[in-house]
Amino acid sequence: MHNKILKIAEWKLGLINKISPVMPLIIRLWLAKIFWVSGVLKLPAGFLGIGRGNWNSTLYLFTHEYSVPILSPQAAALTSTFFEILCPILLVLGLGTRSAAFILLIMTAFIELTYQHASDHIHWMLLCGVLIFYGAGRFSADYFIRKRYLPDE
Repeated sequence: MHNKILKIAEWKLGLINKISPVMPLIIRLWLAKIFWVSGVLKLPAGFLGIGRGNWNSTLYLFTHEYSVPILSPQAAALTSTFFEILCPILLVLGLGTRSAAFILLIMTAFIELTYQHASDHIHWMLLCGVLIFYGAGRFSADYFIRKRYLPDE
């Protein structure tokens, strides 16, 4: 009986090990969607074919709502929008994933600590941490680059 239970457990663990490389991809895609939507909603409608918002509204929010003590509202709006567009692209490709996740972690922590507390922010930061510490996973440009150019690691 014990042997049968162990075999079933071993089979289940084997299955989990086979599908586990998909998890970092899922995390990357999920985080990318969240930040991409935020970024395109800051851009003027039609801008580069991706903008869905109003730049004047974005500037208004950064002037009156989103207090960024070290940057002017214009610089904060540009920086935030830039990284909310760039980092999701990098996450989807799995290219420079750790750097992109670190930038998004810092942005989210800043939002959490200076503007608005939300449990979603904590989840996003934890998922960014997973990508920072464990990398993009097997289904990523980072993996293929590392495998090709750093085969001994």
